[in-house]
Amino acid sequence: MREWLGLLRSFVVYWRPGRQRGLRRLYRPLVEPGDLVFDIGAHLGDRSVAFAALGARVVALEPQPRIAAWLRRLAARNDRITVRPEAVGRAAGTARLAISQRTPTVSTLADRWRARIPAANASFRRVRWERFVDVPVTTLDALIEQYGLPGFCKIDVEGYEAEVLAGLSRPLPRLSLEFVSGCLDVAAACVRRLEALAPYEFNAVSGEGRRFVFEAWMPGNRLLAWLAAGAGGVSSGDVYARLR
Repeated sequence: MREWLGLLRSFVVYWRPGRQRGLRRLYRPLVEPGDLVFDIGAHLGDRSVAFAALGARVVALEPQPRIAAWLRRLAARNDRITVRPEAVGRAAGTARLAISQRTPTVSTLADRWRARIPAANASFRRVRWERFVDVPVTTLDALIEQYGLPGFCKIDVEGYEAEVLAGLSRPLPRLSLEFVSGCLDVAAACVRRLEALAPYEFNAVSGEGRRFVFEAWMPGNRLLAWLAAGAGGVSSGDVYARLR
């Protein structure tokens, strides 16, 4: 029962009226008709649907079994979306997923992040991870080999973002990755990893906002300084990167 209530709470947040319109507005400059998009950590598929509405082909990856089942039903009504019930990491195999039944959106593979975040970020202090399941893991390189190079890749995997990028050996044109206050070192590691692959420029979105924080995109060193200074004091958000 607790897990179903948690899913209902996610539906209220991610499928509220008007959200799809805002997502399409945010992603329109980043996703072009005909693009391939990887949605890593698709959760309930709200962003996958927005990408598809912009004309993209979407590969949506979500390891939580019950949520992946919902995504498959969603994709059955949208031929632009392909669902993979898998996690993404540095190497193919299996991994242990910690599921928060009350707040399934923060289920994670990142054990160290899970141990740190309740004390580091007030919004996580009541989060508990009560159930553990083994899930299949693939890599970005393997996905690219199978589907091709995505024009955009969204990564939202609750502290596991650097592990996802560790399985990538070539630059992606455009991507986003989550940052969370209290563990901003994860996002910083991602920025450094991207810059090791190619020259990128960066921006950010606070929380579930639909506007970029900065008027102009910036080099990695400035984005790293912003993260080191506390990311403007916001609890969470997303870093966006695009090739220069």
